[in-house]
Amino acid sequence: MALKLSVIGTGYLGATHAACMASLGFNVIGFDTEPEKVALLSQGKVPFYEPDLEELLIAQLKSKRLTFTNKVEDLADADVHFICVGTPQIKNGNAADLIYVNSALESIAKHVKPGGLVVGKSTVPVGTATKLRNRLLELNPKADLAWNPEFLREGFAVEDTLRPNRLVVGVVNDSAEKILKEVYATNLKENTPWVRADLPTAELVKVAANSFLATKISFINAMAEVCEASGGDVTVLAKAIGYDPRIGNRFLQAGIGFGGGCLPKDIRAFMARAEELGASQAVEFLKEIDAINLRARQRIIELVRKDLSDDLVGKKVAVLGAAFKPDSDDVRDSPALDISAQIQAAGAHVTVHDPKAISNAQKRFPGLNFSQDINSTLMDSEIVLHLTEWKIYRDIDPKQVKKVVKTAIMIDGRNALDRDLWRSAGWKFRALGRTTGE
Repeated sequence: MALKLSVIGTGYLGATHAACMASLGFNVIGFDTEPEKVALLSQGKVPFYEPDLEELLIAQLKSKRLTFTNKVEDLADADVHFICVGTPQIKNGNAADLIYVNSALESIAKHVKPGGLVVGKSTVPVGTATKLRNRLLELNPKADLAWNPEFLREGFAVEDTLRPNRLVVGVVNDSAEKILKEVYATNLKENTPWVRADLPTAELVKVAANSFLATKISFINAMAEVCEASGGDVTVLAKAIGYDPRIGNRFLQAGIGFGGGCLPKDIRAFMARAEELGASQAVEFLKEIDAINLRARQRIIELVRKDLSDDLVGKKVAVLGAAFKPDSDDVRDSPALDISAQIQAAGAHVTVHDPKAISNAQKRFPGLNFSQDINSTLMDSEIVLHLTEWKIYRDIDPKQVKKVVKTAIMIDGRNALDRDLWRSAGWKFRALGRTTGE
């Protein structure tokens, strides 16, 4: 008899996990404390942008395998309960706020049937899972808890859930692993690597992976600074070192750095937890990684001042991109919006375009100007900043838009545009880690 699954928390992670598990043939019930979110998802509407998710959601609702509720008692029939709630950064500190994780555990504990399994997927500080398991056993001795970290990339969440590049499970006994192997039977048939770990290691895998990724991104941005100082070209440097199989060429694209709801807060929470454990020196390097990442944003502003004026009052600046990355409407800790807001605070008139993130961006930065049309965004601008590498921006005809702007100056904050194409169209073209060539 097929397992029945519940998903607690229907935000980005939870909604995706619920729809994908239903598509694998499981009966899934998603739970959230917000009635509005439950109602929206029950109508087949996703409250955020993620490619392919809404179509999948609608299909699974029609199949009757997927339902949503705001009543925790409705989850009592499930065999496996996935905790997929957020762990934001605490106010006035770097540590992760575990209020939602703890609340989820307390809410579900008494509803777990004998032999049932609670599975954490949220990103938490190491040691959290053991505490949660001990608490669960206090409340319900016949239940168990495992940890199964998520590795979703925004823009590829459905693909990463249905065809993960590895599955990591933190378990205390064989029975928990057996249940998880049943949940992920389809992936195991496709030879997805399976890593069994203890609870602390499973928790550490996610933050270690994000810390390594952040390190690689900040490393190439540090090299961009050196290239600018020495007259080198960071794109050529990245290409050359990327051929080394020990390094690889992914995430070696210099630019304004990382943002979003995961990498920044995860590495900060990792540093905070390491300090609590007395191992702060082991991750001391992450402070500089964070600093390099934030410094890249300031370097864009320095280039704007270099091309326009130290005094930006009244200057017209066009910004292409608001989301922290393409194929997403997520603007949490978005470098593009941070730069835009700082330039506007300096007195410039800033207009921002994004194909998906304008609504979210307006909520976070209501003082910025936004436009749904690229030409309107660029109209009479004295400088253009390319800050989120959406494909539509790479497809822009620089000759055509040169007729719209007041001054043809492009700063490519993502090193994603064709420099030679823009130059040949008469644009002054700058990018981090590259000379202007003029």
